[in-house]
Amino acid sequence: MIDDAPPPPMRFPMDHPLTRRVREICLPFPEATEVLAHGRSTFRAGKRQFAIVGAAHDDVGAVEFIPDELERPALLERDDVFVPPYEGAYGWLALRVEPDAGDWVLLAELIDTSYRQIALQRQLRALDGG
Repeated sequence: MIDDAPPPPMRFPMDHPLTRRVREICLPFPEATEVLAHGRSTFRAGKRQFAIVGAAHDDVGAVEFIPDELERPALLERDDVFVPPYEGAYGWLALRVEPDAGDWVLLAELIDTSYRQIALQRQLRALDGG
């Protein structure tokens, strides 16, 4: 059976400022790739995702990530952090960011933590210079 359904619309196109900024953070990680999935740019280490641009059904700019469980309660106290649909059921959170005024230092730290949650040992060794 051939699926003739059109692809989902891009919520944040590949050239959107938010996508570009997140790409700059994510692609330097060892073996990181960008994959389009469900109308969003996802960033992966191997097959496992560690960052997603946009939250499903949310047209406000957000980036999804896997938090450290010890940091999760404090993150959820922030006004700009929320549990996203779908991935939230698996422990993901999302940070609302503006391409020109976002907290890019915080986002980079959250993405680093997220990468470390799913990366293989060889990827972590490469990241840490060992």
